[in-house]
Amino acid sequence: MDSQVIVALDFDSHRAAGELVARLGDACGAYKVGLELLTTAGPGLVRELVARGHEVFLDLKLFEIPDSVAGAVRSAGALGASMVTVHAMGGTGIMAAAVEAAREFPRLKVLALTVVTSMTSGDLADVGIAASTDEQVLRLARLAARAGCDGVIAAPREAAALRKLLGPEPLIVTPGVTLPGEARRGPRGGEVRAGTPWAALADGASHVVVGRSVTRAPDPVAALRRIAAGG
Repeated sequence: MDSQVIVALDFDSHRAAGELVARLGDACGAYKVGLELLTTAGPGLVRELVARGHEVFLDLKLFEIPDSVAGAVRSAGALGASMVTVHAMGGTGIMAAAVEAAREFPRLKVLALTVVTSMTSGDLADVGIAASTDEQVLRLARLAARAGCDGVIAAPREAAALRKLLGPEPLIVTPGVTLPGEARRGPRGGEVRAGTPWAALADGASHVVVGRSVTRAPDPVAALRRIAAGG
């Protein structure tokens, strides 16, 4: 994916997403489509974005039996998506199945979600994982690399450690970025392990995913350009 800044279309309707895409125009090259929008708008929206020349990060967070994961990855590739996500917590079998299915689509990158940015070490403990979020992110990143994934999804503050671990080539995509002065959503609302897009990129992230900082801004184009320009 060429654009380092990916705008998250976290909307509940095709119309709202389309209005933002039209407003951003050529200023935005890449969009994230997640489960909410995909469920309400259907795969046609992805096709539309691709047809307009945009790259699409299809954030499916796949966590199923390997055959089902492989089928979903092939569907993502057929839609023209540039990235698709699979849960690293699903283990090597799920990730390897995704990687193998993506071979049919040379432009499609498989990214392993390490620990979702809304989770804390306490949340991991609740499901029987004694490691801290930092430890678990690195453990799962190693597993993803061995499975052949093209990169990982992690919080901004984890980018530096991941780049040191993975080396220069793998993709590191960081959602949960916020701008200075913005209110951060609590653990029931969204990301808690957040950081600025500029810090994430400086620490080695290949891409940042921005949501409300752009989509709810009075001038989304100006907000996007500010982020892309480094502040």
